[in-house]
Amino acid sequence: MLTEINFDGIIGPSHNYAGLSLGNLASARNAGEVSQPRAAALQGIDKMRANLALGLAQGIFVPHARPDRAWLRELGTTPEDAEPGLFANAMSASAMWAANAATLSPAPDTADGRCHLTVANLRTMPHRSHEWPATLAQLRLAFASDAHFAVHGPVPPAFGDEGAANHMRLTPGHGEPGVEIFVYGVSGGGFPARQHIEACKAIARHHGLTPERTIFAEQSEAAIAAGAFHNDVVAVANERVLFAHEQAFADRDSLLAQCERRVPGFEYVEVSAADVPLGDAIRSYLFNAQLVTLPDGQMTLVAPTECRETPSVWRWLEAHIAGNGPIRRVEIVDVRQSMANGGGPACLRLRVVADPTTVDPRFLVDEAKLDRIADAVRRSWPVEIVGSDLQRPPLVAEIEAARRDLLDTLELGELA
Repeated sequence: MLTEINFDGIIGPSHNYAGLSLGNLASARNAGEVSQPRAAALQGIDKMRANLALGLAQGIFVPHARPDRAWLRELGTTPEDAEPGLFANAMSASAMWAANAATLSPAPDTADGRCHLTVANLRTMPHRSHEWPATLAQLRLAFASDAHFAVHGPVPPAFGDEGAANHMRLTPGHGEPGVEIFVYGVSGGGFPARQHIEACKAIARHHGLTPERTIFAEQSEAAIAAGAFHNDVVAVANERVLFAHEQAFADRDSLLAQCERRVPGFEYVEVSAADVPLGDAIRSYLFNAQLVTLPDGQMTLVAPTECRETPSVWRWLEAHIAGNGPIRRVEIVDVRQSMANGGGPACLRLRVVADPTTVDPRFLVDEAKLDRIADAVRRSWPVEIVGSDLQRPPLVAEIEAARRDLLDTLELGELA
């Protein structure tokens, strides 16, 4: 039976605040701060526990090898000799944000009836541009059944692709045919556009999507300039519902007209700038929440604590829940360590619509497996990382040993 599975990236032992992501205001604001990798990973695990408690299916992706020694070799250097700035790019734990791992089209949408995944090239930012080989290895292991999945390599790096963070799907139900919305950028306040329309169109072709099942929508320059470096910072969709800020799209009316024409029962929930200024929406990550449907059919927003702490956002949410809107419940989760680096609850997960029995079970979790992962984190993850110590050999050795411990715990030695 097809169901939605949220695959969360386990926050890696090299989690640090190097401020590497241009256009990501939280990343820039916290550059140089002391990070807490152990607390960060445990917060992520608690979020997964909360999803399980809601009755949702849950999967995982494991941290990449850090530092990325192979990438440094390609650049003619080593962890010991690399310049500090370059080493920070090799040490980034940003693969934890699984929303950027790939773009996915479920089987009901595709020409061959298989679930298609295209790994994101992430070519715009150096610290993320070397993620895709390790991500691809996990995707090909987790979704190895050729009868049910097709896993594609990255779009050529001439065109930027940042994965599901710029992709939404509208459908009467997760297991039914849907309409896929690819959101691309052009520019915004001097920040680079990370998702190119050429990449979106290439992915749609690879996935065998018909024009009737595909919409290409431009992100607004105002949103990019305000710090919405990915569409999922200002919009999120779930089943028939599109939840977005009024300044999310360059041509909102055209997008809505296409959705109304193609999606039976389409509902649009808009947050106006008068109620929630764009800056508040981005700072709180209101739209970078997980919008999910519970087993009882209740649509729920899994939102970060920062939403409750932002008065305009919390007022809007309370008013919506009190009314007759489609979002009936808000669940608050604490992912402050991820938020401080620019990634909310939705950044941490890749939504996969599939039959869980077709997925490698090592990538699916229950409470007992999360207990084992948490034990490995408590046992091996650094408590804190000071930026000036990032290149210190004992810390590098500790981080590499921690990842090996986790892979052993999950019996994923193929990824060592």
